[in-house]
Amino acid sequence: MRILIGDIPKIDPMRIDDYLAVGGYAALAKALSKMTPDQVLDEVKKANLRGRGGGGFPAGLKWETTRNAPEKTKYVIVNGHEGESAAFMDRAMLTGNPHKVLEGLIIGGYAIGAQQGFIYTRHDSPQMAEHLQAALAQAAEYGLLGKNILGSGFDFVVELHYDVGIFVSGESSALMRSIEGNAPEPRPKYIRTSVSGIWDKPSNLNNVETWANVPEIINRGAAWFTSIGSEKSKGTKLVSLSGHVVNSGVIEVPMGTPLRTIVFDIGGGVPGGKTPKAIHFGGAMGGSIPISLVDAPLDFDGMAKLGAPIGAGGLLVMDEDTDMVEVARYLLDFLVKESCGKCVPCREGMHQMLKILTNIKEGRGRKFDLERLADLIDVTSLGSLCALGKTSSDPLKSMLRYFKGEYEARIAAAGSEAK
Repeated sequence: MRILIGDIPKIDPMRIDDYLAVGGYAALAKALSKMTPDQVLDEVKKANLRGRGGGGFPAGLKWETTRNAPEKTKYVIVNGHEGESAAFMDRAMLTGNPHKVLEGLIIGGYAIGAQQGFIYTRHDSPQMAEHLQAALAQAAEYGLLGKNILGSGFDFVVELHYDVGIFVSGESSALMRSIEGNAPEPRPKYIRTSVSGIWDKPSNLNNVETWANVPEIINRGAAWFTSIGSEKSKGTKLVSLSGHVVNSGVIEVPMGTPLRTIVFDIGGGVPGGKTPKAIHFGGAMGGSIPISLVDAPLDFDGMAKLGAPIGAGGLLVMDEDTDMVEVARYLLDFLVKESCGKCVPCREGMHQMLKILTNIKEGRGRKFDLERLADLIDVTSLGSLCALGKTSSDPLKSMLRYFKGEYEARIAAAGSEAK
């Protein structure tokens, strides 16, 4: 169901006229000429658009918090950092149809009462940067950015910012510090960025896919949007399908689609006649589930209960030969290297977990290692400052939930060899 990516094969992303030809900026014109900011906000709330960046928090409620904050100056931000391993949906959207994301951001700025927006994205994608720069310049030339947009009296400008090459800069408060010109270190969560974000001003941040849904909701209405998807997860979801699968790439499916449909019908199953073993969702801070759960629906709440939260939408298929101890070790190694090092539970806790996993992998595991890992999981989950540390152990949690036997067998084998 190609609602968000359907226009990408039809248009030249470097030509704003192509986007206009497929109905682009009609939602912005409708919002500015026929709807008040409150009506736009109400439509997004009624649509129950949940943030596609991983948490699934209702976008309308987040918008409302920023809109109601007492400060007059407010900001809206596109989080296009996408540092998750095996995730490339945001890059597909920003490279293939940057105006769709920009249109959603402008509408959001109108609803929230912001006059400035930011697009924060990766520094290492030159084609995407070129397309974004062209989109901003052309939108300004056509009167869709700047002063008195479409004669509505609404002023709005957008700045493009690039990351500094560290994974944690995708965390909301770290991202905002980066925009300010500071080191991208997270702030304590009791400080809500929706009330005190960039330069201590109310700042609303959503990811690329969330903003891209906004023009569709304004054009077609909340009732149309809520007719798609599952009971609590509405609309479609972009998924980066990769790993041991015949067809890899960015796909778009309605929320509630069974994982079986994604892996076997769209993905074509596992190549080489091998048997699928597991599905990993959510990148380095996600989780793995056995293939026996392949009939589970793609749903924010359901996947989280299974221990494999959707995250931004990276789905990795693993075949029968996959070493699940090495998968957890590999993901944790990535996070250890990407931690900002600001808080001890994250910096030291992850390092100790990695040492234990490496010992198990290399045949030096000890019988109490799994108990030590369980303790470290609790410490990092409860004591870390931001989501990187708090969820760094999630892959390991899912491993010990579904694949504990592999870990115990590896430790038992190490004990036998020692004797």
